Amino acid sequence: MSTLRNKVQLIGHVGNDPEIVNLESGKKLAKFSIATNESYKNSKGEKITDTQWHNIVAWGKTAELIESYVPKGKEVGIEGKLTTRSYEDKEGIKRYVTEVICNEILLMGK
Repeated sequence: MSTLRNKVQLIGHVGNDPEIVNLESGKKLAKFSIATNESYKNSKGEKITDTQWHNIVAWGKTAELIESYVPKGKEVGIEGKLTTRSYEDKEGIKRYVTEVICNEILLMGK
């Protein structure tokens, strides 16, 4: 059960071409976002679609796969863990970012 403590699974479409960073250590980093959609009917019977955006970060071999095979618009399945980090912006204001650290990716569609 310990593997279920912090596990995220998402299926969505990539919002922009992934940002690939080659670090001095030789490691590769991929950053991108995916959109997930949930549809429901409101009280008037109208179909409403709620879109949520998720920040994804991948390292190493997973980042290499993303660099080669994941363009903007591609449907992907992501599995990883949820993390939150903070930083100070240029004005000295503390900002918080929630990301999914991707350890597996499934390429879907054509």
